[in-house]
Amino acid sequence: MSAPFETAGNLAGLPGIRHGFFGRAGGVSAGDFAGLNVSLAVGDDPASVAANRDIIAGTMGLGPLMILRQTHSTRVETLAGPIAPSSLDADAMVTATRGLALAILTADCTPILFADPEARVVGAAHAGWRGAAEGIIGNTIAAMVALGAAPARIRAAIGPTISVPNYEVGETFRADFLALHPSGAHHFQTPEGGRPHFDLPGFVVEQLAAAGIGSLENLGACTYAAPERYFSHRYATHRGTSTGRQIAVIGMT
Repeated sequence: MSAPFETAGNLAGLPGIRHGFFGRAGGVSAGDFAGLNVSLAVGDDPASVAANRDIIAGTMGLGPLMILRQTHSTRVETLAGPIAPSSLDADAMVTATRGLALAILTADCTPILFADPEARVVGAAHAGWRGAAEGIIGNTIAAMVALGAAPARIRAAIGPTISVPNYEVGETFRADFLALHPSGAHHFQTPEGGRPHFDLPGFVVEQLAAAGIGSLENLGACTYAAPERYFSHRYATHRGTSTGRQIAVIGMT
């Protein structure tokens, strides 16, 4: 059994590198988690989650999924071998080791996949607003460079993320963000008579460009706007329901 996934043009076709952005299509979960939920922390049946993870691993053909315990931090783990699922607290990981399927779970935050095909180094990062604002992107790139990558050779792809029309945040959020990035007011839009909305993928794109990476692609899909395709924490919260998590994967054969 396999599951459908999306790919980024700048990562597709790289020799020996596989990647995929999965949504909720496929899988065996039911109810609010219907489809391909991969999180054990949302109330889904653990057997269904294990089956979904196996489906994804089989689809990618890279071996077991390397899954972190994500905490909206700026911590990056460098993996030289397999880890037990959720055994490390971090929000990004990099490797130069073949056969490790680096996997990031999201349900509105930004999944970012990285590859330097010449150095044979790959990475994956979970960028919520706090992690992105505090430096998870730069830290991930620095960890790749420590393994021999070069920013100008790195290709990065942004997967499904909540978009600015659906990401209302309020004035306190805006103030907290601007305290970290005083020149970042252009990442906010305020509808007439409404509250500020934040452009998370736009900010992530800006951070990646500032790091000098060689290639960037944004799939442009909004998790909130397409609940039939993606899990969205905010969409579920607004409707008083629960939701799952989708996964983005990259690795080398």
